[in-house]
Amino acid sequence: MNGIDLLPLAVCHLIGMGAIGSCIGIGLLGSRFLEASARQPELMDKLQTKLFLAAGVTDGAFIIATGIALWLATASPFKS
Repeated sequence: MNGIDLLPLAVCHLIGMGAIGSCIGIGLLGSRFLEASARQPELMDKLQTKLFLAAGVTDGAFIIATGIALWLATASPFKS
């Protein structure tokens, strides 16, 4: 078994772990936003801005991991 045989498994892990982490992060972020908005409704506008910024960064990490995984799957840079 060489590295090329394990490439599909590595691609699946890159996409899957990124998706799991992103989903957990967005879920925690949303729940904390709702909790903070319920405690201090006057700060909702500032908190919402920060929520969308953090959600974008979290989703951006998943998109980058998916792009790298798909590049590895199609280009096969490890073939000799």
